[in-house]
Amino acid sequence: MSILFSALLWLLLTPLGLLVSLIPRKTELRLGRALGRIVLGLGGFRRKIAFENISRCFPELGPEGWQTLLERNFEHYGILVFEFLHFFSPFPAHYHDYAKRVSKLENFELWKKAHDKGKGVLFVTCHVGPWELMAAAGGMAGFIPTIVTTVVKPRWLHDKLTAGRRSCAVSAAYHPGSIPAILKALRRKESVGLMHDQYAHPPMGRAVPFFGVKVNTLAAVAPLAQRTGAAIVPISCYRDPDGIARIVVEPELELGEVLADTEKTTGILAAKVESWVRRHPDQWLWIHRRFKNVVWAQSQRKENSNAGLLQKA
Repeated sequence: MSILFSALLWLLLTPLGLLVSLIPRKTELRLGRALGRIVLGLGGFRRKIAFENISRCFPELGPEGWQTLLERNFEHYGILVFEFLHFFSPFPAHYHDYAKRVSKLENFELWKKAHDKGKGVLFVTCHVGPWELMAAAGGMAGFIPTIVTTVVKPRWLHDKLTAGRRSCAVSAAYHPGSIPAILKALRRKESVGLMHDQYAHPPMGRAVPFFGVKVNTLAAVAPLAQRTGAAIVPISCYRDPDGIARIVVEPELELGEVLADTEKTTGILAAKVESWVRRHPDQWLWIHRRFKNVVWAQSQRKENSNAGLLQKA
């Protein structure tokens, strides 16, 4: 990344970080939705990918329903941008205070029950809702979470994100080579969050059902749980109509002998993620190339073909 681009990015994000520090949450939500609609109207970042994914996964909605969901989805992305900008506030501890103000954690006792087994906790989650706020809420609640993510460039940007997460007691394990950090965290009886909704190349990924098709999905949870004895706990997030990030901890998954079957365990977790996406379809990352190398059913291909014709009309 060039020095010029890095400087321009800093000049853009720094004043925007100040701006979001000063505006009310309701204003932020309105501006975020407006930003999303503008981006979609201008052609939309990965608009085509999002539309194809939506039409294939929800063929029953039809063209009008697909378009409505696409619009709401881009409004969600606009709000995400504003939430992300809080990492760049010039005020000390701002991100911590912001995350505390706009998030609410539910069912803390379910995490505590799993944590008290003394083997660490493997959180299974996904990109529904404001996932950074989910991590922050968990950190502030005492989960001692480590999220699995990637190093971003330029360095100052990576440092800003790291500082914001650390202000909420969130650590990170970075790809590639995240496994040693994950194992260390679990040995310390801490919690590790794994995103279970992205495409994962074999051998890290296994083909399991997701929205009616088999697609490669991260298959690391079962081996990690077997090796460490860590509890597997689903945790999800969504943004309610008032703009509060609702983080919901679910009961530990007691898989028993099924845990020895990586493919079956991965399928169970994929089904859990699908249930979250279906509950809040407007708040998932439909722009992600989740369905690589997938053969869709004839009816779904036909629906998508009709959707493409509608978009061109």
